Amino acid sequence: MALKSRGSSRCSPGTESSCARGELGRMRAAVCSSVWLWLWLVLVLGCQRVSGGAAHRSGAQTWPVPYKRFDHRPKPDPYCQPIYPFCPKGSSNGEIPQMKDQDIIEVYRLQTPVWEFKFGDLLGHFHIMHDAIGFRSSFTGKNYTMEWYELFQLGNCTFPHLRPELETPFWCNQGAACFFEGIDDLHWKENGTLVKISEITGEIFNRMAKWVKEDNETGIYYETWTVHASGAPNATVWFESYDCSKFVLRTYQKLFEFGAVLKSPIQTNYTRLYLYSGEPMYLGNDTIFGPNGTKILAAQIRSFYFPFRPHQHVKELMESLLEIIAEVLLEKTFYLYFNFEYWLLPMKFPYIKIIYEEIPLPSK
Repeated sequence: MALKSRGSSRCSPGTESSCARGELGRMRAAVCSSVWLWLWLVLVLGCQRVSGGAAHRSGAQTWPVPYKRFDHRPKPDPYCQPIYPFCPKGSSNGEIPQMKDQDIIEVYRLQTPVWEFKFGDLLGHFHIMHDAIGFRSSFTGKNYTMEWYELFQLGNCTFPHLRPELETPFWCNQGAACFFEGIDDLHWKENGTLVKISEITGEIFNRMAKWVKEDNETGIYYETWTVHASGAPNATVWFESYDCSKFVLRTYQKLFEFGAVLKSPIQTNYTRLYLYSGEPMYLGNDTIFGPNGTKILAAQIRSFYFPFRPHQHVKELMESLLEIIAEVLLEKTFYLYFNFEYWLLPMKFPYIKIIYEEIPLPSK
């Protein structure tokens, strides 16, 4: 991979040696802190199974870019196939049973390491957590779990498939709500969290259920990345993630608006996968690709995503990891797919971080 020029030195005259060592130290620190994360992205996000020039926008750009909502949820393409079936125990279309208005429903905060059922607490050590909400009806004694996650696993929502018969990268990036009877206490308690945070009436629960169905029909795709201008507290937010924790937070906010009082006995933290970049550049949508597209840009985007392809051997994984490091850390380039459009992120230190940040429950 040919490396692009990174411009002239930022070192002042007479300080080139010490300045260069400082820059090298920063780069080494970035590489050391990011290599394990990029390796995880290649191994976990890339190992998913399936079957079978800049554009211009009119008007001022709004930051963060608003998440695009739709008037209905499209049927997934049959090419997209999950490793683990989506919502196998319950309703995968956001349908939630009605409760009696006078019922008292206990609300629980649920959190556990991602893929805990397969890897135990492994990803919990890196604060890579999955969030959900539990409910218990006092009238019936029945428990319920509600969560929002990827239809075709996280890798397919984070990187596309480069199908040889298609010039356009192919995405399997839908996410949706799942509601089912029962709470797997061991699953949530052993390595995570299961704590009561509220009691609501059946009337509030039913209002929430109606909102969930509407939210699920209009917010159809998963977004892994949160993109900030820097790690400073008031840094510009370029893009917000749209994932399991964001669904939980939206639901808490709605419950609060409907009259619920929310209180947690423990600190409420959520996983964020951050990218850091300068101001993003809008590139365009799928019209970039194909006979009437922008050939050089199309080739660059496909080349960027190629190292994240699934089913790689060990040697290929190592080569892919080096390509990713070169592209993101050295060439400072990342292509983001958001709202079914492509953006160029001019990456900057510290490039990428997993942050387990505290977000309090909504209150007066």
